[in-house]
Amino acid sequence: MAKSRPTPAARLAPPHPVRQTRARGTVFAAGASTFAATVMLVAGLFQFVEGLVTLVNGPEFLVRTASYVFTFNATAWGWFHMVIGLGAAVAGAFIFTGNLVARSVGIAFAVLSTLANFLWLPSFPVWAIIVIALDVIVIWALSTVDLGEL
Repeated sequence: MAKSRPTPAARLAPPHPVRQTRARGTVFAAGASTFAATVMLVAGLFQFVEGLVTLVNGPEFLVRTASYVFTFNATAWGWFHMVIGLGAAVAGAFIFTGNLVARSVGIAFAVLSTLANFLWLPSFPVWAIIVIALDVIVIWALSTVDLGEL
């Protein structure tokens, strides 16, 4: 008996059906990642303006607290918030491209923003807590899903 030879297509086919894998993230995480990019863009601009107001108004803008460990000059606070705000806004704009480097830089700026607002707590507690909460959401969203996968 002659054995039949498999066709070229049958030789290339895998022995078992290949299961199609989905993107790692969920639709909620993709929406959160887009939200994170938008929040970074807007919050970065707000933080830039906050630093600018601190530079212009100086000590009148800051609420003074007695014996606070992290006491900074108003000019230092202003420049610090302006640099972080501008960096976060630019990173937020580039996150829409789905670039891994932009997401990594976005996470780094969200961490810096969280630390800056933690130190800013005695001066403006409500604003600082809101920004810290948004930064935590941004960090989660950017580390969960890649917009380039969807």
